[in-house]
Amino acid sequence: MQRTLEELLVELCAPTLAGVKPANLFRCPDSPELFRSIYEWNERLRGSGLRIRVVKRCRRTDACLIYVCRWDWICRVLSQKETKKFLKTAGYDVTKGAESIICQLSRRLCVQQDFPHEIGVFLGYPLQDVIGFIQNKGQNYSCCGHWKCYGDAEEAQKQFDKFNRCTAYYKRMYRRGVPLMQMIVAA
Repeated sequence: MQRTLEELLVELCAPTLAGVKPANLFRCPDSPELFRSIYEWNERLRGSGLRIRVVKRCRRTDACLIYVCRWDWICRVLSQKETKKFLKTAGYDVTKGAESIICQLSRRLCVQQDFPHEIGVFLGYPLQDVIGFIQNKGQNYSCCGHWKCYGDAEEAQKQFDKFNRCTAYYKRMYRRGVPLMQMIVAA
């Protein structure tokens, strides 16, 4: 049985829905109902400062990559001086704002054979860890959880634990019948 978008949001995006992480990305099967559901959830969540969008649609695998973000938070991340400098060196035009930068990421996801590792910035991973991952080709990390850490392993582990507790709580509440909209933390 195919899970609903609502179930996927609870299971895979709880830290973003709770306001403890700026964004999540997940893969789900492509279907005509998916786009209708994304539109409906996007409308419901917009008032809470959340946005949902398809950033990649793959006809070969019949799957989509769904990006869920706290819009104001991700705009702040993408407008930070060091982040803009990093993205510019990665070939992004950073002069037109967050929407344009996310569209550029989406194009890269669709046309590049390799996964663009700068995506960590778009998910709220520490810039030091994103750069470390790229420079070390995913090796030599100090700890691994929701991402590979090359900086402060203790702080990263605290974040991983927070995200895991948040997800467990959201899943437990959802199983008890609490509607997702009641669990959303407004921006």
